[in-house]
Amino acid sequence: MRAKPKSIQFRRKREGKTNYKKRLRLILSGRPRLVVRRTVTGILSQIIITGDKGDRVMASAHSSELRKIGWNYNLANLPSAYLTGMLVAKKAIENNIREAILDIGMTIPVKGARVFACLKGAVDAGLEVPFSEDVLPSIERIRGDHIVKYAEMMKKSGKYEKVFSEHVKKNADVKDLPKAFEEIKNKILKK
Repeated sequence: MRAKPKSIQFRRKREGKTNYKKRLRLILSGRPRLVVRRTVTGILSQIIITGDKGDRVMASAHSSELRKIGWNYNLANLPSAYLTGMLVAKKAIENNIREAILDIGMTIPVKGARVFACLKGAVDAGLEVPFSEDVLPSIERIRGDHIVKYAEMMKKSGKYEKVFSEHVKKNADVKDLPKAFEEIKNKILKK
């Protein structure tokens, strides 16, 4: 009896990097994709158009770009994700891209996650993306109020310098985070 030939999955599927069924549905929509990827150190957001010759990146923003504008806080939290979404949307609108569809890749969609904060930033900057209001984080979390509350708890317990050591090095007081968020947001919108 002959053995059945073994079917091997595509490399990116084996590595857990691409869900091809989901990707095909996004591509067949015919819209540009708002691709949001999170890393340990930041947020990457791109507007990608798929054509016959492959994908073309039309606009791209990384949370590290926020440093140039004056952001002295963490680059991988909710406020920086929101601001990165605003940056990529402004760049997309400059390239005459007014609508997109969200592509979060293999990220498990969790209500209020950083990928949805990035989506909210893009929508607030003028990009049209279909979404449900249920998944978005609250405005308090987007502004970083939860980080300020946590920092206050750490100050009371004496662990502030250890937990927020990067902020201490940069002389960036966490209680000023919501104010800094609003300043950077206004700078991005005025661009």
